[in-house]
Amino acid sequence: MKTNKLTGQALDWAVAMCEGIDHDTAAMNIMFGDDNDWFLAFSTDWAQGGPIIEQAVAKIERFSDALWEATAFTKNAQDFVQSGPTPLIAAMRCYVASKLGDEVDVPEELLGDKA
Repeated sequence: MKTNKLTGQALDWAVAMCEGIDHDTAAMNIMFGDDNDWFLAFSTDWAQGGPIIEQAVAKIERFSDALWEATAFTKNAQDFVQSGPTPLIAAMRCYVASKLGDEVDVPEELLGDKA
């Protein structure tokens, strides 16, 4: 799936992959939560996505009521730009693009209606 189209569970799963969370653990946690009812929600929870922004995203800009753009820079001076309807979605797409590239193989069960 194109990184710039990732949303919801698929985006949160991709961020989990960037964070080094095990593939199966991430998928199960996103879909069902763990014993403590804690869900991976990087793209909707500032407590989870905020630290990633502080660490890996250089800039977030608002272009309109429904469009945000985030920029990340890598150590080799390559920059990545992604947009989204919220600052967290734009930033998490940008983070995923900087780590995994423009396309990500997301488990079908996380794609919902988009599979």
